[in-house]
Amino acid sequence: MTDATTVDGIDLTGLTVAPAQTWGAVRLVPLLRSVPVTDLRLHAHLHDPDELSIVHTGPRTAYVSYVPHAFVASWTTDETPAAAYGTQLRDPAGSGAPVGIRLTIRQRMARRDGRQRLRFLPLHLAMEGYLALQFGGPPVAWQEWTRQAVTHGLSPRVEASYAGTAVAGLDDALRIFEIHPDQCGMVLYVADALAAVFVVSHPDDYRVLHPTLLQDFYGELIFHYAHLHPAVPAFTARLDDTAVASVADLRAQLAQARADWAAFHTVMAGGLLAAERLTVTPVYRMGRFTLSRFLPAFDPTTENHIGEMITDDTGRLAYLKTFRLSTAQTRRGYLLSHLAAQDWDLDATATALGTDRPGIVRRLDNAGFGHLLRPDIIDACRNHARKLRNQAKGTGPGAR
Repeated sequence: MTDATTVDGIDLTGLTVAPAQTWGAVRLVPLLRSVPVTDLRLHAHLHDPDELSIVHTGPRTAYVSYVPHAFVASWTTDETPAAAYGTQLRDPAGSGAPVGIRLTIRQRMARRDGRQRLRFLPLHLAMEGYLALQFGGPPVAWQEWTRQAVTHGLSPRVEASYAGTAVAGLDDALRIFEIHPDQCGMVLYVADALAAVFVVSHPDDYRVLHPTLLQDFYGELIFHYAHLHPAVPAFTARLDDTAVASVADLRAQLAQARADWAAFHTVMAGGLLAAERLTVTPVYRMGRFTLSRFLPAFDPTTENHIGEMITDDTGRLAYLKTFRLSTAQTRRGYLLSHLAAQDWDLDATATALGTDRPGIVRRLDNAGFGHLLRPDIIDACRNHARKLRNQAKGTGPGAR
């Protein structure tokens, strides 16, 4: 399943916004469903601390990773309610001890586990799509690129992130925030910057998965904002008491307050909900549901989010998890996208970006892709930049 489509923004139809709750720099906006999705259920599988994922890559070498938790999606094919995976089955003739099930995953981010169960790693599916950007490297062996770049591409690709436990105040906020009876998701802001959106299909699943937000990872911007901004103001809805003369008037005032808050939330989350040119790629089909991941347009002038979602056959959102890219991560995606559009031709890419060859080389070097270029090209560019800085300061060769 590789047929990607382009959409504008994420559609949260079927979810309503509840008043926000704040704790320090953390603002959490509950998302409620009046009609839950009953034929798709999500369950968290927490890994044993001693359990590692090991992939052997060659003689005496291996890739080793530890993932704190995974999600298991179970569904039905006839739209009848699905039981939340993890339900304990008991032998009526036995001692009543629960039957335990242990799952393992070694290589793939999404893997079928049973006939109507799929196990996937939250956010890793989305990050895998970002790290795979132009992973194969130059399709043409231009003389500027090293043999390593042409033969091995961008391997390895590495990006840094912070665990939720490192985001100041998030632990306390998730512990004390009220969970609404119909809550199926939340929008997380840190210092009023959109950090993440998390949506599931059923309120019972959300109550179980709410604490797993601490095991998720967050970008550099969110980590620093949580430390630099001690508190955000609370937004309190105000009713016009002069316009209330009956119960009907009070209902109208409350409805207007809810509408105003929903509109305000739409503006605050506009970087995701109104994002232009999101590229959505289907990954796995599950009955009438589809697991997909999406990438942004990598516009350096706006915020950019990657994520993964499950939608039904009508396009209704059943699951969503997002990650906000840092400015540096957006810049890397922006450069890779333009390089791919120009078949990795440096001069053509420089023209498309409105710069010259030294300019595009500097940008690639600053973005961490300098190792892909021949050393003499990088050295010449760095010497040229150093000469310009010295001239600007009035020192060094060529300065007057």
